[in-house]
Amino acid sequence: MANIARLPQPLVEAYEWQFDGACRQADPELFFSPESERGPRRRARERAAKTLCARCPVLDHCLRHALQVKEPYGVWGGLTAGERATYAAGAVAS
Repeated sequence: MANIARLPQPLVEAYEWQFDGACRQADPELFFSPESERGPRRRARERAAKTLCARCPVLDHCLRHALQVKEPYGVWGGLTAGERATYAAGAVAS
């Protein structure tokens, strides 16, 4: 579960960047896996999500947000939850 204490205040300005996301019109299932999804099917879905993220004008903002709130699920900012955990661990170790 995400730590909501880390979320910005519920102001429109805090989330306004999301209006410019390439994912705004995409199916959310592209970014969040079903409980039973594994292996090649999961990797293919994540690859498709990352492809959409790669052309997103708010990619960096999205990734910063996911790292700040420690988002535990889905593809955010072009990284999976596992990739974000590795990235955050590397940033802490540096």
